[in-house]
Amino acid sequence: MSHILGVRQAQKQKTRQALLDAALELLEHQSLSSLGLREVTRAVGVAPTAFYRHFRSTADLGVALVEEALGSLHPMIRTTVSTTGDSDRRIARAIELISGHVDTHPAHVRFIARERHGGVQPVREAIRDQLARFTEEVKTELAKDPEAEGWSDDDLLMLAGLYVDQMLMTASLLLEAQEATEEQRERVTRVAARQLRLIGVGRAHWLD
Repeated sequence: MSHILGVRQAQKQKTRQALLDAALELLEHQSLSSLGLREVTRAVGVAPTAFYRHFRSTADLGVALVEEALGSLHPMIRTTVSTTGDSDRRIARAIELISGHVDTHPAHVRFIARERHGGVQPVREAIRDQLARFTEEVKTELAKDPEAEGWSDDDLLMLAGLYVDQMLMTASLLLEAQEATEEQRERVTRVAARQLRLIGVGRAHWLD
């Protein structure tokens, strides 16, 4: 009996992931607010009623996509605020990691960039809540830095928010530049490096 339950659970998880993957592909060219569940189930090859075994609505599916899309960002955020190596190396490493993430997860980056201010409220709130958790995580990392001595919690949270916002903006710009010329992509990278350097300068002299 346990074997049968295990097989059923594995099949259920497989179908759920297939629905997520199909939705993400369909969202390459439209917003979540215009996506119909029949489109998603048709792409997977299951009956529309099967959708409700996994998600309450397309908004619920969108929230699951938020968790999937943002779940892989933790290493990138940690690298962005890393204190290992000199400033230029840290910035270069952070941009390289962001660029690599965009190259390997373009659909996730596009989904978050579009739906962060999109028309589906539960998804907007899910993105906001996830980013707030990321910001708290970054604040915790920043507080470990000897340079953070004397900083208030509010100031550390403000700095963390700058890093998170910069990371998302850089990822979005790099995504837009994927089909641009090499010169345009290099310009995006240079601007991102300068912006991170500016945050770093402000961080070093905030208490002066």
